[in-house]
Amino acid sequence: MRFYFIKTPRIIKILFSRYTWCFSSRKNEIYLTFDDGPIPEVTKFVLNELEKHKAKATFFCIGDNIRKYPFIFEKIIKNGHSVGNHTFNHLNGWKTPSESYLKNTLKTEALIHKTQGKKNIKLFRPPYGKIKHSQASQLLKKGYKIIMWDVLSADFDKTTTKEQCAQNVLQKVKNGSIIVFHDSIKAKEKLYYALPIVLAELSKKGYSFKGII
Repeated sequence: MRFYFIKTPRIIKILFSRYTWCFSSRKNEIYLTFDDGPIPEVTKFVLNELEKHKAKATFFCIGDNIRKYPFIFEKIIKNGHSVGNHTFNHLNGWKTPSESYLKNTLKTEALIHKTQGKKNIKLFRPPYGKIKHSQASQLLKKGYKIIMWDVLSADFDKTTTKEQCAQNVLQKVKNGSIIVFHDSIKAKEKLYYALPIVLAELSKKGYSFKGII
């Protein structure tokens, strides 16, 4: 049984209006995002596919993966993509004390800042989309933008086929949508199938792909 929405309901966006769910745009612009990397093999594939379409994206990185694979993290930035904070250990905010959650997030911030320097843009996405009000409040006070999503590919879901993964995006996307994929081993099979299709089909429809800033 699924406990998530492929298309985020409007009422959720209203109730949690301090978070960014999508962007208001009259232009054919959309925002691809990738969670849980960087992972050398998978993230490299994503970067290559983006390059084919001159597309920019936003990578919400796990701090421990930045630590283990700094070269691929640096390549993300070198290729002109945006990066965001996804905690150091992929923490579930609902199950983590707020003080520990904040420390874990700031540990990742230090790694990002080390690479980006003054260009560091404070973007944050809570793992699993689960974050307490107290945690969000602290991050917002520290200047973070909490980036959620408008369209979920469900590439992480074992019950979703690779074909469904692609259609989840193609059927729900609109101007200003924030779309979630995962550059992770778990999502690899579906991502490798769906991402090239999504990039090709949406490019044909005149969409451009932007990084979040």
